[in-house]
Amino acid sequence: MDLGIKGKVALVMASSRGLGQAMAVSLAREGVKVAVTGRSSEGLQKSVELIQAAGGTALALNWDLSDASVIDGLISKVEKELGPVDILINNTGGPPPTPAAGQDPALWQKSFNDMVLSLIAITDRVLPGMRQRQWGRIITSTTSGAIAPIKNLAISNTMRAALLAWSKTLAAEVAHEGITVNIIMPGRVATDRLRQLDEARAKRESISYEEVVKASLRQIPMGRYGDPKEYGDAAAFLASQNASFITGNVMRVDGGQIQAI
Repeated sequence: MDLGIKGKVALVMASSRGLGQAMAVSLAREGVKVAVTGRSSEGLQKSVELIQAAGGTALALNWDLSDASVIDGLISKVEKELGPVDILINNTGGPPPTPAAGQDPALWQKSFNDMVLSLIAITDRVLPGMRQRQWGRIITSTTSGAIAPIKNLAISNTMRAALLAWSKTLAAEVAHEGITVNIIMPGRVATDRLRQLDEARAKRESISYEEVVKASLRQIPMGRYGDPKEYGDAAAFLASQNASFITGNVMRVDGGQIQAI
């Protein structure tokens, strides 16, 4: 299937590894020119290599989402070297596991700045160009915890839920201008981040890592963890011309795990 986005330009945040990297590579397979971002030079280089192996064009940007002052300059660099941003994938790393009670207010504030305000500011920077061209895709990657809160991930649950409300509101504002705004939500997809969370749970509950995985698989009707490529391909579809009548939605890539309607 031709997704109709060959030659478009995508900016994929936090794409030096994990789900961000998978989304970047899937877009590259569709002929999209991709700017990848992150703080790890080694990870960025790996993303560039994977994109080039997929036949795509890549631009690597060392980008710390905690620094709002770099947004305009880095996006200007994308525009100069690849072209105006047509597809924005909002994505961030996850905060440390924490319960809801007793957290330092400074940690809540930092998480909000890094995981919510930064993505809103980036979106506001590219949105005028999308409006001018009457075409755009804004896709925000969150977590299943935004719908079904995950134990000991209180900060992540809270910040991602805020992004759901923002995305739904924005979608209605720009739909008539040819711009779609959607959420893509992973269940348990096999990334380094998921392994770290499983290992942390094993330590916290004094059980083995294997026991944690078995317990998790019992909650997934498909009986397995997702492949990052499956997640990336779902994001590429949402970015496509084929998905032009889909906006304000949450796409769950979870193997049937999330029970809420």
